[in-house]
Amino acid sequence: MRLRASTVLAGAVLLTGQALLPVPAVGAEPECAPGARNLRYVVLFDRGTPAEEAAAEVTGACGRSTAYYPQVAIGVATSADAGFAERLGPGRAFSAQAVRGSKSRSTEAKAKVRTTDPDAVPRADRTAEQWDMRATGADRANRLSPGSPDVVVGVLDSGIDAAHPDLADALVPEESVSCLTGAANTDEKAWQPTTSTHGTHVAGTIAAADDGRGITGVAPGVRIASIKVIDDRGYVDPEAAVCGLLWAADHGMAVTNSSFFVNPWSLSCTAGDRVLEEALARTVEYVDRQGTLNVAAATNEAVNLVPSPRKRGGCSALPAGLRDVVAVSAVSSAGVKAGYSSYGLGVIDLTAPGGEAGECVLSTVPGGYAPLCGTSMAAPHVSGVAALLASNHPGWGPAQLRRALQTQATPMDCPADYDLTGDGTQDAYCSGYGAFNGFYGHGLVNAHTAATP
Repeated sequence: MRLRASTVLAGAVLLTGQALLPVPAVGAEPECAPGARNLRYVVLFDRGTPAEEAAAEVTGACGRSTAYYPQVAIGVATSADAGFAERLGPGRAFSAQAVRGSKSRSTEAKAKVRTTDPDAVPRADRTAEQWDMRATGADRANRLSPGSPDVVVGVLDSGIDAAHPDLADALVPEESVSCLTGAANTDEKAWQPTTSTHGTHVAGTIAAADDGRGITGVAPGVRIASIKVIDDRGYVDPEAAVCGLLWAADHGMAVTNSSFFVNPWSLSCTAGDRVLEEALARTVEYVDRQGTLNVAAATNEAVNLVPSPRKRGGCSALPAGLRDVVAVSAVSSAGVKAGYSSYGLGVIDLTAPGGEAGECVLSTVPGGYAPLCGTSMAAPHVSGVAALLASNHPGWGPAQLRRALQTQATPMDCPADYDLTGDGTQDAYCSGYGAFNGFYGHGLVNAHTAATP
């Protein structure tokens, strides 16, 4: 395990950044009134707050501390008392579980993903079907530079199938973790997929082996870590994202891929929660300072995004809309913004293949291979290219990686006509110019140039 010296903090802080906190009894004080539902909260503290003081505040508000990250002064707590957030004070605590409430997605059990039998995975070479790799020059990049095993990409997702033959050699089990509760759980079963193929698909686009079978990733020579933040209902709670991003940064990962958005509702086109935004903004700022580049999907809501934290109208996405995050839109095999892809001038940095119905992106899934479409599929192309750049330029930090990704991208003009349905009405409006616009940012990511020594 490769840890930065700066993460070994004084006294009661674990290497994960999680503090060893006392476990107070909920409802121990007379004024506490436990209800029927125990909720989890992300809690903001003043920067520099010691772990013991944070724990005491939570206890005094009728809660129980479950994790504390002194790097960003963010804690995770549970409480069955409806007045917990109010006792802490305004703008301090947020519970995605409370906001979702009865609007949660179906709790009906989803089918479990099948366990991969490596010998049963088809051996046929399917790289000819990878139009996405040819579009970005990744097929040619592999011949120049597959990437370095010293570079690790943290895949914040639904878990990665450790037994898949295209991923087994790339996966780093000792740097993998589940953050679903907001606290790091390194048990192997915790970070593997349970009901979703999503994370395994994303991982394959980044680093599937160049072994003459199945598919090949953008950077088959780099390694990947499974950082599970998407739960079995498809939610990413803010505390899970905070835990996952901090884990990646404090374990020296060069790049993280976030093919999700953090929000207990749908995409936020109304007033968002400032606690949620502040928690993610603090975390991303810290991750960037530590030397980890975060790449994020622009979402599949087909809306015009504005930067986060949002100061005026429009829709925001976290973490994609945050400063220093590389936000990625999706294009079809025809090289046009996919109809589902969100966009936005000043938010979108780059574009990459995400596919459209009938021609999606082929990648690894538990048990074999399958095509999926989405900005979730576009983002890992950029993460893979960032990993190639980090391999060829080991001294580069996030700012240099971002700059290279942008300057090496292939510029794409706004389409003259964006009427995908043919009904005479524009389906979205692209603002900007050829070198930088709301549909494609700085352009299509270029793996071939990144791999050139």
